[in-house]
Amino acid sequence: VQLQASGGGLVQPGGYLRLSCAASESILSFNSMGWFRQAPGKQRELVALLHKGGGINYGDSMRLRVSISRDNAKNTVSLQMNSLKPEDTAVYYCRGSRGPMDYWGQGTQVTVSS
Repeated sequence: VQLQASGGGLVQPGGYLRLSCAASESILSFNSMGWFRQAPGKQRELVALLHKGGGINYGDSMRLRVSISRDNAKNTVSLQMNSLKPEDTAVYYCRGSRGPMDYWGQGTQVTVSS
């Protein structure tokens, strides 16, 4: 299983980015797919998690500023991030979970700075 994250970059405070995670297999084969982030010196934390049945969990840090969606035909899961803040600077990882296994993408850097 390969998960390819893309869409990161440098954005000014208040700006937006859309991250995309492309899976090498059908995303419907995963129990859930989601996005996590890890800032320097901090633990990896949940941003948003999309369950196979459509339920969504959002982490506290970006709850009101992000939305997660999927395109089953393209096997992609996207994360729309709005009103970005400098404290959102981190490496963002895509994760797919299937049974007891978690599969991680390589991460994409998001830097929020003026």
